[in-house]
Amino acid sequence: MKKSVKVVALIFLSLAAIILCAIAAYFTITADAKLDKSKLINYNQTITILDENGEKIESSSVQGNRSTVLVSDLSEDTKNAFIASEDRQFYRHHGLNYKRMLKALFINIASFSFKEGASTISQQLIKNTHLSNDKTLTRKLKEIRLTKQLEKAYTKDEILEMYLNTIYFGHSCYGLQSAANFYFDTAAEDLTLEQSATLAGLLTSPNNYSPFKNAEKCLNKRNTVLKSMYECNFISAKQYEEAIKKPLGEVHGGATKNLRSYVDAVTDEIDELNLDYYNQLSGCKVYTYINPQLQSYIENIQFDNDGAIVITDKNNGVCAYRNTIDGAKRQPGSTIKPLIVYAPAIEEGLAHTFTKIEDSKINFGGYSPENYDKKYHGMVTVAQSIAQSYNVPAVKMLNSLTVKKAAEYAKKLNITLDEEDMNLSLALGGMKYGTDLKSLCDAYSTFRNGGRYTNSYFINEIVDKNGVTIYSAPQNSTMVFSQGTCSLMNDMLMQTAQAGTAKKLKNLPYDIAAKTGTCGNEEGNTDAYAVAYTSEHTFGIWLGDKDNAKTAVTGGGQCCNIAKEIVEKLYSSQTPPPLDVKSGTVEVEIDRQDYDSDGKIILSDDICPKLNKLSVRCLNGMQPQEKSTKFTHPAITKPTITLDDGKISIVLCKTQYYSYLIKRDNETIYDGKYMEIICDEPGKGSHLYTVTPYYVYEDKKYCGDTLTLSRINITHNTQSPLPPPITQKDWFNN
Repeated sequence: MKKSVKVVALIFLSLAAIILCAIAAYFTITADAKLDKSKLINYNQTITILDENGEKIESSSVQGNRSTVLVSDLSEDTKNAFIASEDRQFYRHHGLNYKRMLKALFINIASFSFKEGASTISQQLIKNTHLSNDKTLTRKLKEIRLTKQLEKAYTKDEILEMYLNTIYFGHSCYGLQSAANFYFDTAAEDLTLEQSATLAGLLTSPNNYSPFKNAEKCLNKRNTVLKSMYECNFISAKQYEEAIKKPLGEVHGGATKNLRSYVDAVTDEIDELNLDYYNQLSGCKVYTYINPQLQSYIENIQFDNDGAIVITDKNNGVCAYRNTIDGAKRQPGSTIKPLIVYAPAIEEGLAHTFTKIEDSKINFGGYSPENYDKKYHGMVTVAQSIAQSYNVPAVKMLNSLTVKKAAEYAKKLNITLDEEDMNLSLALGGMKYGTDLKSLCDAYSTFRNGGRYTNSYFINEIVDKNGVTIYSAPQNSTMVFSQGTCSLMNDMLMQTAQAGTAKKLKNLPYDIAAKTGTCGNEEGNTDAYAVAYTSEHTFGIWLGDKDNAKTAVTGGGQCCNIAKEIVEKLYSSQTPPPLDVKSGTVEVEIDRQDYDSDGKIILSDDICPKLNKLSVRCLNGMQPQEKSTKFTHPAITKPTITLDDGKISIVLCKTQYYSYLIKRDNETIYDGKYMEIICDEPGKGSHLYTVTPYYVYEDKKYCGDTLTLSRINITHNTQSPLPPPITQKDWFNN
């Protein structure tokens, strides 16, 4: 018995020691945690967004100095929306919800992390105004001590008021008044039940639940808040049922209405950086790449459908951006062909720009691609296939390249493919999820950047309130293609802009490369693209319908018209340098006759006539190795020889440049240019004929192999007793 008492006592003393140590540690760690009342009422938080010239384009203080809100002026619905969503026990606890804290502790221990929080409104206010966003035990202990100090110094209504005036609602909006004005163009005091629930729902993830970016998710989150209000008896069952049936309603967008696409993209980028909105970003300046004049211009371009415009500069900055479908992914159509079919094929040495592909009907295990015009065009070059956007050659080229290899290049270009995309229809842009216009522009910029892929950014730099740069746009790049491949692609896409599907751009007085794409069928189109670039900018235009309704838009039509309009505006007072079409390539001369007849690519003979040479440009190191000898060593098909009534007829194969030496029994009977038929009347006997083709270059004769024809036997004299015809009579010497 005494032994048991000793064990219990030992356990008790151990627990007491642990508790005392924990208390000592708590007070030691939190010794410097002092409540700063000035921080609680600092209602001047802003995120100021600046253009490329350092001029302000947007700030959370939308109408100058931001006004605050008094909790006493708010409706009960508005206050209760935030309490139900964030802290149901707010008016009943003393700053800390111990039950939630213990539950979160067990979850964190089980997961070996601090991912689960249990913060009350009071704790959130302390964390947002006094502490960093670090998920550490030290920060949590300081938060607890400061929260207790807060609860002793202020009433619940005062705490709620300070919380609502400092909380971040997304889109650079700090405080409820700023959010009410931005999202609903109203005062916080006039928010409806549904509007209040919408704003309360944003706090979990302002960027993720933004009504401008994902209206459906925002609506679902609003209804979740309404359900919480009903569960807390803040609203009746009838109010709840009526409220959840109402649509999200019109959202305003404050002063960013004309710049909403760009500012939304900036906030998206900020959110991805995982910076603390209260300690790092509050009061910061966000320097962007936006060109205000160009942005204003594209905002005022009129089109009947949904649309998107992306323009990036040589620094990989997005200098103008407009998007009516919030950057949603769409089928890329034929714009994908140069990126993951033709450029990789050239890079891998499978094709040249002048390689011929037979555009004819083909079936790949049940998949039979068709061209947009429902026609086949015979032998076409890679350049022609790109310029005219033929489908069949692209699929055949992908089949040679392999889908696996194409996917490797897609990954390097940051184009995400689904497992279902791994088939030959990928050559025509057949993708389950598609891609977004900005990603297409980034991929095409690789060609003007000498083969280096770099992701484009909206934000150039972020400077905090103390003038310290806390973020700079990354300059990382990935080498995808060689300079030579890019030079060849530049040249072919320039041809596309001159005489192909993007020919509406042909009259521009500077180098511009382009590719169009259209997705649809006989009933209409769903997506139309024009992606173009100069040496300094890349332009992407998409038109379509966000709900995939059929339209009449085409890539080579309306999209190219808009592209031309923008390009002319941008370069109205300047001219971009030429695109590189030669670096990394070599010019060679191939045999025109072999190339024209069957697409065979071999180097021309050293003494080949100019008319039989074709100058082409190849990727350096991938030029053809086989060389023609048809002039240094002429070769012909063996001529045919026939005997008819004692007359010999030798039929020569047709050649444009060869001469022929023909002998009978070693006696020359003909030496000269090509004739279709050489005739001879040798007389009775056995005769053997030989034919030697030759080519004369600079007075030197280059002979081919001598061909021996079949022996001819003449058994009777067939010479005519009649005098020679009048045309052969020598009238002057007889």
